[in-house]
Amino acid sequence: MDYGKLGSTGVTVSRICLGMMTYGSKSWRQWVLEEDDARPFVKAAIEAGINFFDTADVYSLGVSEEITGKLLKEYGPARDELVIATKVFNPMSKDPNDKGLSRKHIMQSVDRSLKRLGTDYIDLYQIHRFDPYTPIEETLTALDDVVRAGKVLYLGGSSMYAWQFLKMLEFQKQNGLAHFVTMQNHYNLVYREEEREMIPLCESEGIGLVPWSPLARGFLAGNRKPGDENGSTLRAQTDDFGRSLYNDADYTVVERVNEVANERGVKPAQIALAWVLSKKAVSSPIIGASKQYQLDDAIGSLPIKLSEEEIKRLEEPYTPHPVLGHN
Repeated sequence: MDYGKLGSTGVTVSRICLGMMTYGSKSWRQWVLEEDDARPFVKAAIEAGINFFDTADVYSLGVSEEITGKLLKEYGPARDELVIATKVFNPMSKDPNDKGLSRKHIMQSVDRSLKRLGTDYIDLYQIHRFDPYTPIEETLTALDDVVRAGKVLYLGGSSMYAWQFLKMLEFQKQNGLAHFVTMQNHYNLVYREEEREMIPLCESEGIGLVPWSPLARGFLAGNRKPGDENGSTLRAQTDDFGRSLYNDADYTVVERVNEVANERGVKPAQIALAWVLSKKAVSSPIIGASKQYQLDDAIGSLPIKLSEEEIKRLEEPYTPHPVLGHN
């Protein structure tokens, strides 16, 4: 396993973060693996040296956090050796106050997440999206309070517009509040719109990227073919959100990934991950694994160092996209 710093903090994280959305309850999503099926993946991740695990309260409506906490206690090292991340924002029930980034929801949610995770602190607490209905002053002072209370060590953001993130960062600076140290954004070879504004902002502010969907929900690994609307995996077949993100023009990028992979004698998924890992702002991409080879492939991408020429070839066929993933 390779390790690096989480943004400009002193925290060391594995260069691969295991995303725990895959593990939870099938009643939430058909493709989710329940506890017994999730167990070998967490065990294998720990044995491989992964120390960074990312979940969210909304994943399986809390069940993912419960499984994360239970299995990390079962297979993991001491709590201090783990970096556990979770998120707040999305609706957790029909209660109109059980969503968003109000002080009320943040204060309730952090305690619920702590209980489900079975821990007395969260390493990285992330706002899952920007809340346009709550003043940023309310959100940011509440987040500062959970840090000062010792419930959270670091704060992170997730997909939003760069102007929104900068506005929040400036308010934190001006008022001496705990500030965001990471941005969990949508970033991969077929979606690079973040390079226009968000990534330069993060680089200038020392914010570490923990990209979601670095393999474009399996698209870059070959789980869909041109003209195939269903896909080759259960998730590809049932993930309406994922199918809405990428289009036929993106297959030219997939073809280029396959070319470089064939030349290297490795898998396309490993080339796609190696490209994400080559970006200096990236601390640790979040990978999902529902099959053992997917975890093995992700770990196997770490030794692959792409040349400048290979990076240029991989990036050349990219076509611009509308903003995807902020809502």
